[in-house]
Amino acid sequence: MSHPFEAIVLGAGAAGLVCALTAAQRGRRVLLADHLARPGKKLRIAGGGRCNFTNLHMDASHYFGANPRFAVSALARFGPWDAVEFVARFDCGFEERDQGKLFLDVSADRLADGLLDACREAGVTFAFGEPVRSLEGGEIFTLRTESGVFAASRAVLALGGPSWRGAGASDLGFRLARRFGLAIQPPRPALAPIPWTGAAGLSPADLSGISLPVGVSCGPERFVDDLLFTHQGLSGPAALRATLRPAFASAPLRLDFLPGEDIFDVLALSSGKTLARNALAKRLPARLAEALCADVGGRRLADLTRAERDALATRVKDFALRPSGDPKQARAEVTTGGVDTAAICQKTFAARPAPGLYVVGETLDVTGDLGGYNIHWAFVSGMAAGTAL
Repeated sequence: MSHPFEAIVLGAGAAGLVCALTAAQRGRRVLLADHLARPGKKLRIAGGGRCNFTNLHMDASHYFGANPRFAVSALARFGPWDAVEFVARFDCGFEERDQGKLFLDVSADRLADGLLDACREAGVTFAFGEPVRSLEGGEIFTLRTESGVFAASRAVLALGGPSWRGAGASDLGFRLARRFGLAIQPPRPALAPIPWTGAAGLSPADLSGISLPVGVSCGPERFVDDLLFTHQGLSGPAALRATLRPAFASAPLRLDFLPGEDIFDVLALSSGKTLARNALAKRLPARLAEALCADVGGRRLADLTRAERDALATRVKDFALRPSGDPKQARAEVTTGGVDTAAICQKTFAARPAPGLYVVGETLDVTGDLGGYNIHWAFVSGMAAGTAL
């Protein structure tokens, strides 16, 4: 058996890189293993190659899981300005965009390569391009890859989830966690476009290309963001964020096409001689206005009955739809579900049922909202575990 390390970190994504670096800088002998020859692929392509790495509105309300309060402790120790200082260590500045999103002002390759270089300088040993054959535990953890056998007193699962397989993702982290007695909350693809074939006179084919801000209600939660109609269904930030909500799998989505506006006030701006679809088109894209007006679009506002006005108001302000299928795993940016946090220490990310084992990043049942929350969580959890190793 070669290389008796103090810690083995499985997975060299954002969480694994930060974990390995933090531990090595504290004097630990660390092996960082990944099946990709050039790791950090998801980090490199996140945010269109500019990596949305944190958000100024950071708090636990932007995270989802069976225990939504699990993230509170770690987030209190590492906020958005801590993330800014962290990436600055790798000569990466930032630029602020909408809704508090902070992106790198340089290519994400600089951050990924900077993390790798820093790990190397800190003495981390790399085992890249080596698929894992097994990980066995006990007093000593034994990792078997295609090229060797490695031992350490502690191990970290930083393997992410199965979404975004094009970036090297798999369900290996979940499978290994189960072997160590950890429960898995059911995984589901999220931050993905929503398949929808149309309903109640609205057809994706007819509306494809239309983008507008909408209010989205999914169960008890409501938010406003941009929706994009496509030939396959719904996309844009509003659709992607809806897939994160716990009620997404069971409750219909309810769309408000005029968030913050009273539909009757909007209609009152037009004379009674105005066709219903034309009155609505003053606030909405013409194709969408016509589809929402359905049977009354070609009639004058003055000719509509109260019941017809109420029905139109419901379609515009509370349009209910059900997806025609589940979001595709291949197009999902993240996976909800994962290792049940009930068995994980909030401070160290140690797994209580398996002494010496730690779980970080997306492998946990903690999923952040769109807007930099997931990369931030990778930093936070990786740093906490690396400090504890």
